[in-house]
Amino acid sequence: MQYTYKIENEIFNTIPGYQRGIVLGFDTENNESPTELISNLREAEADLRAQMSLPDILQNPHIAAWRDAYRLAGIKPADFRPSVEGLVRRVLRGDNLPSINCIVDIGTLLSIKYLLPIGAHAIDHLKHGMSLRKATGEEKFEPFGSNLTENPNQGEIIFSDGNQVMTRRWTWRQANHTIIATQTKAVEYNIDALSHISNESIHAIAAETMNLLEKYCHANCRFSILNHENPQIQFNFP
Repeated sequence: MQYTYKIENEIFNTIPGYQRGIVLGFDTENNESPTELISNLREAEADLRAQMSLPDILQNPHIAAWRDAYRLAGIKPADFRPSVEGLVRRVLRGDNLPSINCIVDIGTLLSIKYLLPIGAHAIDHLKHGMSLRKATGEEKFEPFGSNLTENPNQGEIIFSDGNQVMTRRWTWRQANHTIIATQTKAVEYNIDALSHISNESIHAIAAETMNLLEKYCHANCRFSILNHENPQIQFNFP
């Protein structure tokens, strides 16, 4: 079956210069992370702590840019932090980020290494296709760790499969049904890049994502960039 992944033009109008790198991985063999991958995660945490401290976090240009972008999108970053800021704060408090599994740990590692939101979603049970768009308010969302269903706000940026929300508030909170498990066989990573991130950087980060996914999960990967000139792709499950 063929699916479409699309970013609506209204997103690019709201966030000028925004691009999203898309890495698709199929036939994944997802397990607990090996020692090497966990060591890489710990090294990235140490490097981050050497670069900045918690009192200075809002002066970091990457974090500041994401806060500004959230404001443009009508999201208050003090109430709903960009996912990358949440990760960075945990690291700077001295916490070791938990190892979940290979697919999740790869996204976590690269997020704190490059200070970008890099979120992974299980797409084994994709129904309609994926889109980044503004909500009507009638969509359904079941937050991670909850069995309650809620509706997004009208006009809120959501990542969705039809009317089923996969992530609320752009990069803020993921849905239960997209959580990566050991049985996940199909995954997609969103590499969210604002205007200060070059195409070359997106390509390099995507290449690193695919290399890690192929190395640790033996996945078959493909990559695309969505932007205002190329707002959608089509893909098939192999």
